[in-house]
Amino acid sequence: MRCRHFLNPILSPLSFAKPPSRPLASRGSTVAPPPAQLRAALAEPDVGISRFANSLPGFSGALKQRYSDFVVHEVARDGTLVRLTSFDLPDERVGAEEEEEEADVDLSHVLESFRLLCGDADCDTLRGFLLRVSEGDSNVLPIILSADADKAHRSVHDFFKRNFMFLVTDTVEHSDGVQRCIRVRLRPGPGRRRNAGETGVNRKGMGSSGSSGWRDDRPFDSRSSIAWPYHLGKFLRFHLYKENKDTQEALRVIGKMLGLQPKSFGFAGTKDKRAITTQQVTLLKVHASRLADLNSKLIGIKVGDFDYVKERLVLGQLMGNRFTITLRSVVAESEDLIKAAIDGLIKGGFINYYGLQRFGSASVPNHLIGAALLRGEWESAVNLILDPKEGECDDMNGVREHYEEHGDIDVAIRNFPRRLIAERAILQRLKKYPGNYLQALMAIPRTLRLMYVHSYQSYLWNHAASMRVGKYGTTQVVEGDLVYRKECHFGEGTVTDTSEDADGRTNLSEMDISCETVPEETIQSVKITDSEDLLKAIYKFEDVVLPLPGSETLFPGNEVAGIYHEITKKDGISLTESIHGVKEFSITSMKGGYRRVIQRPIDLEWDLVTYTDDKTPLVETDLDVLSKAESLKANEPLSTGVFSCTSQEDSLHTSGATSLVETKSIGSSDLLPDLLAVKLDFTLPASSYATMAIRELMKTSTSDSGIRIT
Repeated sequence: MRCRHFLNPILSPLSFAKPPSRPLASRGSTVAPPPAQLRAALAEPDVGISRFANSLPGFSGALKQRYSDFVVHEVARDGTLVRLTSFDLPDERVGAEEEEEEADVDLSHVLESFRLLCGDADCDTLRGFLLRVSEGDSNVLPIILSADADKAHRSVHDFFKRNFMFLVTDTVEHSDGVQRCIRVRLRPGPGRRRNAGETGVNRKGMGSSGSSGWRDDRPFDSRSSIAWPYHLGKFLRFHLYKENKDTQEALRVIGKMLGLQPKSFGFAGTKDKRAITTQQVTLLKVHASRLADLNSKLIGIKVGDFDYVKERLVLGQLMGNRFTITLRSVVAESEDLIKAAIDGLIKGGFINYYGLQRFGSASVPNHLIGAALLRGEWESAVNLILDPKEGECDDMNGVREHYEEHGDIDVAIRNFPRRLIAERAILQRLKKYPGNYLQALMAIPRTLRLMYVHSYQSYLWNHAASMRVGKYGTTQVVEGDLVYRKECHFGEGTVTDTSEDADGRTNLSEMDISCETVPEETIQSVKITDSEDLLKAIYKFEDVVLPLPGSETLFPGNEVAGIYHEITKKDGISLTESIHGVKEFSITSMKGGYRRVIQRPIDLEWDLVTYTDDKTPLVETDLDVLSKAESLKANEPLSTGVFSCTSQEDSLHTSGATSLVETKSIGSSDLLPDLLAVKLDFTLPASSYATMAIRELMKTSTSDSGIRIT
């Protein structure tokens, strides 16, 4: 723990915010939404967030006053911190010579095997074909092996599948209609064009047999990928650095420049929009030079740290995230109070609530849509997604209101922006199948439509956590608590229910969700504590978990279990049976999972910093460090034009190391009072929310003005 830069801050008394007194939403209320025009902005008690882990007083401050005050670095599966450190290209020749020597030896053996299978003539034909391919002729014409009634065609096809993955074979017929032979082609890439000479199709569209008599007009299956150097991994892995953009927005920009679809990219999790973040991304069979060339054109985005790997990244394949958060304009009674609050967070942790980001930023939260899906109310779910939303810009609500009044699908599709993935998918399907609301919902990308249901699970979990803490406190395990078994070795993972689409082909950009959107911990072996466990003091409160309901989860053996049944009963949802036949929208068809009630920040460090100018950056970013290193290497002053950003916030300074001690803005008066900031560095598992840690620290709701999220 550090506290190095406390320089005579101006401190003033603070009336400390108390935990919200509003009762849990489940008590006497239902999840069914009021009319759209009456809906207020989402508040923490609406989704079950109503308790704190300790009773220490907090302090006031501004979170995300500048997006550079919220910096996130992904922690990879091997525990390494993902940073942007280099724009250098990898040496693609490394291993190539060894591969070529081995390939030469292997090729001679392979061709000898082929000679024994097909004879000398076909072996010579194949050797010549391979030579033309090796010389870089991507449009090399196919070859047709000699006809042989005794030749086992299946054996030849299998031979090519085993030994030449970049070649594809099929069978063609002679013009006499009797003889058949094998055709060998180079596996085409997506950008390769065919011509009449290659396909054997003339301008009239008729097949051509040529002088050989072999018909070469049969269409060729081009669903495979381009040829790729054997010594390189199939996937380019790179570090994506972005400012004030969500992950999908950044990848859409890159994909558009490369001519690739967003689904081409693999990543472990989405990161905050209003932040500076760095994460790993993979891309199939794209050379690093193509991406590196984009850096001079990208605004608010940089890519670097390129290497080639064998596997694609998919959702959930990360250990967690490292946060560097600056709270500005801090007001507290004393330095000791701030220190006590931070010590309380370090030792006692925070209630591991799903933050408001989990439920979406719109006035119609995701869990309300999820509840409608679980009840089988397909039309209601569609309306919740499409109807006007309080807090949305007037232009966008005008589009929604026009559709609500007139039902003109074509006009709505033209006017809904592409970032509204769910809305556009629904409308396009309704245009094709009018009135079929289930079909319309199934048009939404799978991970997004499942997010609605998982959001309802999170809603239940939050209420259960509030009841557990409110009834039994946070100091001890009580009989009936669910805990991970001590003999079970586990890590903080993710349940496959949410990231089951292994291709990661989901666009979640519709929702303003944070980097902690991949939910639930892996289903582990749990038990219900009994009196013997309490006597032996085997378990601590940090071992206590609560379920995200599913077919394979247990409920606590105490009164906390009742909150799950109470809420779902009022919402018309069953935890034990499905009222419709769509498994995807049924809790009983999900595995479920468990989540720790308390989460402690890992390796937390902190500083007190004074400053006078709100525009002064208080944290060095990856780009600052990299730019300074490159400029020092070139022995020239740092340029402020290294990184261009078009957001409302000024571009980050790259004119030298950012000072974390007292800073004065140019032209400011020496009589201006110092402002105080608290800088926090800590790591959380992928399923935990940094905003909930800040909430605990400041004892103020993230949905009101106490934290002042700007």
